Amino acid sequence: MMPFTDEDLLPPVTSIIESKIAPMLARDGGAIALLTIKDGKVYVQLQGACVGCSASGSTLKFVVEKELKAAIHPELEIVNVPQGLEDKLQEL
Repeated sequence: MMPFTDEDLLPPVTSIIESKIAPMLARDGGAIALLTIKDGKVYVQLQGACVGCSASGSTLKFVVEKELKAAIHPELEIVNVPQGLEDKLQEL
């Protein structure tokens, strides 16, 4: 069980994405957007060169998840929302 509310998670998650993760992805022409946090799940969208890139699954796991879990909580769940499915989060 996550010891934080979604509201508690928003500032640190936003900060880590903006300061650490986005610059890493930008070096390869990629980008990331934080869509929302619901029930302790962080919904992000890999963008730019990440879309359709075969390495985007590893990027999510070894960059995005690793950074957020290490900095915030090991049980944090990160969900990449494919383009076009932003309004169908409950189905992901």
